Amino acid sequence: MELHVKKENNTGSAHANRARMLISCPDGPGIVAAVSHFLHQHGANIVQSDQYTMDPEGGMFFMRVEFDLPELEKRQPELESQFSEVASTFRMDWKMQNVSRKKKLAIFVSKEDHCLVELLWQWQAGDLDAEIAMVVSNHPDMKEYVESFGIPYHHIPVTADTKKEAEQRQLEVVGGDIDVIILARYMQIVSPFFIEHYRNRIINIHHSFLPAFVGGKPYAQAYQRGVKIIGATAHYVTEELDGGPIIEQDVQRVSHRDDVSELKRIGRTIERVVLARAVKWHIEDRILVHENKTVVFNG
Repeated sequence: MELHVKKENNTGSAHANRARMLISCPDGPGIVAAVSHFLHQHGANIVQSDQYTMDPEGGMFFMRVEFDLPELEKRQPELESQFSEVASTFRMDWKMQNVSRKKKLAIFVSKEDHCLVELLWQWQAGDLDAEIAMVVSNHPDMKEYVESFGIPYHHIPVTADTKKEAEQRQLEVVGGDIDVIILARYMQIVSPFFIEHYRNRIINIHHSFLPAFVGGKPYAQAYQRGVKIIGATAHYVTEELDGGPIIEQDVQRVSHRDDVSELKRIGRTIERVVLARAVKWHIEDRILVHENKTVVFNG
């Protein structure tokens, strides 16, 4: 069995005193000034700042700030406590994240391995600055491959009769310590009960033919219709099937020369790239969700 050794990623140690803040609130004057002034008062140095307003006249305002602060780990609890006063003034929904704390990922997969393999490759190369805590699957097919990376593999079969019990087992395995669940071509519908435990923390990938080509064999349906563009969509999972907030999409032109097999091959490549981008942006705290849309600071 081939052993895969993860390349060391020094991002956490290089930014031991770096934090990120994500802020959503009703727009109004003084928000940026208040945040900047607060951080300056506490000796923080802002290294990146992005903001977006839906409508300056009564819309929502979104902000992402990265800053360095000496002795961050020691001072973060007090910093958060004092910033809550600023947040209350502007009715902010906010969070502060220590960059050196790697997010923990759980990847769910069925039999198709292309999205899982892409995530493992990027993680191994250090391009995903996170910890893959486990892979959960309703099939045993990729157990040996995943475990060669030193990652635990949990095989939990799912049938129509055992779905409720299987989800309960999945919840027990994942627990409350996981930051995000990635459905890397996991071919099971996730129940509202499961979603409620990880609201805006489950990322799914699907082909962008939906809803035009629903049901089985979407690529065959697309081929019969002579499509000229195919693509993929990564989104957060909600109770509406494939209808959650969209994080990332991409497309590629195709032609009448591409048969069903070629469409599938192209589609798999797009799915891999789109899902990996979405996961990377999530773990870098670049996404804010408002209603059924996302603001993604990916520049």
